[in-house]
Amino acid sequence: MKNILSRLCFTLICSILFTANVDAQKMDSIYSYKPLRFQPKQLIIPSGLILTGIAFNGSGRESVKNEFVEERNEAIPKFRTRLDDYLQFSPIALTYGFEAIGMKPKTDIANRSVILLKSELIMFASVELLKNTTKTLRPDGSAYNSFPSGHTAQAFAAATLLSEEYGYRYKWVPYVSYGLASGVGALRMANNKHYISDVLVAAGIGILSTKIAYWTHRYKWGKPKRVSDYKD
Repeated sequence: MKNILSRLCFTLICSILFTANVDAQKMDSIYSYKPLRFQPKQLIIPSGLILTGIAFNGSGRESVKNEFVEERNEAIPKFRTRLDDYLQFSPIALTYGFEAIGMKPKTDIANRSVILLKSELIMFASVELLKNTTKTLRPDGSAYNSFPSGHTAQAFAAATLLSEEYGYRYKWVPYVSYGLASGVGALRMANNKHYISDVLVAAGIGILSTKIAYWTHRYKWGKPKRVSDYKD
């Protein structure tokens, strides 16, 4: 029963993340770039992740989140790594690193950096508010700040920035960006630092934080670049 439950949950998570990747490609496939404007359908992915995480956040022993912890403790009880501490920032490094090697982002460095700063502030404030409000004990019992996962929120906020900046031209970028972010979430659970509910809600918060940063940005440092201006 546990293995079946795990497969179902894994399939659900992968489906949501794949939909996010495909959605980013569809939005960015328009040749003439326009600043990202709010559309209700853009809420589907982050709200789906958040609602799924909340649904999995039961307190009973047989709840989905506790089933995952039990399976983890049986399969990899001694697993520990700090890779997730660094991997959470990798999409930010790639956002600027890709430009340094000649890839062409959607937004100039000044506007992009302001968007990143706004995204980080929104994400951090949301995560800290929930952590301090819910005071959920981590699965390893180390602290009462489990819900939601700050590492995962950081990773998905950065992944969304990377996807928005390069996904319009390089169709493989959303898969790399969200793959890295998903890896962070998986490692947080493997390290026994977070429940699956913490990770799913955090992923939704991260995506939504960067989307809001784009929706509200006014490009005061000049007009954003247009895809039609680029020459190969």
